[in-house]
Amino acid sequence: MTTASPRWFKSSYSDNGGQCVEVATNLAASHGTVPVRDSKVVGGPVLDVPAGA
Repeated sequence: MTTASPRWFKSSYSDNGGQCVEVATNLAASHGTVPVRDSKVVGGPVLDVPAGA
């Protein structure tokens, strides 16, 4: 069994003003969640949002 790694990206709506979040939508189908993190603290906590939300 392989474990998928998140492929992080910033929204095209981010204005590079330092208030950005990153998401990893590639895990929505396989895990049912969309991880979200602060783009300034990439090693920090990750919030897993249900894909249906």
